[in-house]
Amino acid sequence: MKGKPLSRRDFAIGVGLGSAAGLAVKGHPNSVTVVANDSRPAILGGTPVRSQPFPEWPVIKEIDEQKFLDSLREKNWCRLSGDITTGFEQKWAELLGVRHAIGVVNGTNALYSALYALDVGPGDEVLVPAYTFVATVNAVVQQYALPVFIDTDPSTQLMDTRKIEAALTADTRCIMPVHMGGNVVDMDGVSRVAKDRNLAVVEDACQAHFAEWNGKRVGSLGNVGCFSFQASKILPCGEGGAVVTNQPELYDRMHAFQNNGRDRVTGTKNGYLHQGSNLRMTEFQAALLLAQLTRFEEQCRNRDANAKRLAAALAESGVDPAGQYKNCTRNTFYVFMARYRPEAFKGLSRDRFLRAIQQEGIPIGAGYKPLNKEPFLEKILQSRAFRRVFSDARLKKYREMNVCPVNDALCKEALFLSQRCLLGGPGDVDQIVGAVEKIKRHAEEIARN
Repeated sequence: MKGKPLSRRDFAIGVGLGSAAGLAVKGHPNSVTVVANDSRPAILGGTPVRSQPFPEWPVIKEIDEQKFLDSLREKNWCRLSGDITTGFEQKWAELLGVRHAIGVVNGTNALYSALYALDVGPGDEVLVPAYTFVATVNAVVQQYALPVFIDTDPSTQLMDTRKIEAALTADTRCIMPVHMGGNVVDMDGVSRVAKDRNLAVVEDACQAHFAEWNGKRVGSLGNVGCFSFQASKILPCGEGGAVVTNQPELYDRMHAFQNNGRDRVTGTKNGYLHQGSNLRMTEFQAALLLAQLTRFEEQCRNRDANAKRLAAALAESGVDPAGQYKNCTRNTFYVFMARYRPEAFKGLSRDRFLRAIQQEGIPIGAGYKPLNKEPFLEKILQSRAFRRVFSDARLKKYREMNVCPVNDALCKEALFLSQRCLLGGPGDVDQIVGAVEKIKRHAEEIARN
């Protein structure tokens, strides 16, 4: 099966790790087990594993200042009078292997533009993952459509495409897979259902710049691909986003939408021919993105090497790295996603584990909460606008079907390490693993105290 996930052991194979300071290689030649000293955890009064911060983000080089100042001094700050944004769009389309790209103000509005162009509207349903950032759902409800949540594949922490068929109704308009953390959804499964049911596909690739499925970059696999360049992303400009497509009619609709409804070819010669908003990317944003792209691949290679080293070292630790499907030919690791198994830590709770690891100087987080249970959703369903669009009977049925038990379990055990933890060298990775092993050795005492 094309979408079968790789096991954690398979994920580690081929990494080629040798011995390193503080590490001893055991078992499989490409897996690593940490043998650390017996110092007490910082949460129990010991010395933290790490006292220095991880690399700062975003990175600023001379070229960033140069391109930003060039755009400033040109005084064509709006794209209507400048050409930097157009240059970035052409570069971005070329790098992704698509025909068209449009810069917009942020990733959320990239999603909004895509749904608008596909004519998703009141009464429609859009299939979304239960485990993702809230922007994915905000774009759907802004169109007065219902977000239908698909449960999570526990092995990859991505949308479980095997559960899409059961969620389809006559009102399903679109599938919106999210390539979480740089990892890639089973796009063969998504495409198969979309083709059979004549559904549109919007790839939320806001966290997955240059990730690949079967050698093709995400964003190029559906009808529309959406990207974010927010400050924390692996390609940042503070705020910013892009939509990409191979379909000329969608390109025209999205181009007009981000430019107050101006027709891409005729402008306002014949009046405003489209509905629109003002979502134009600024020349400053585009200039920073072009500068950041000059070192993007080098940063990706470094993250990849460190992520593989970390996955191999953690494979039997009780902190289980998220797997990836075999046809995911590139994971760009915006987030290193993992799952905490309390039984491997003598029942130590995840919250207590997180506090202990954080005190070792490792900035680790808990991942997302169940998106399908966020309080704002019920407020939306009870709003005047939604009550006018959806009958009480339909909303009642929607609430009854809005269950994602696998995702509920994941949200109690998930762990996130940001890309900052992967931007340094092997020694940084070794310290992360050393902190995990230290907490594991003292888990019972930490739980008692």
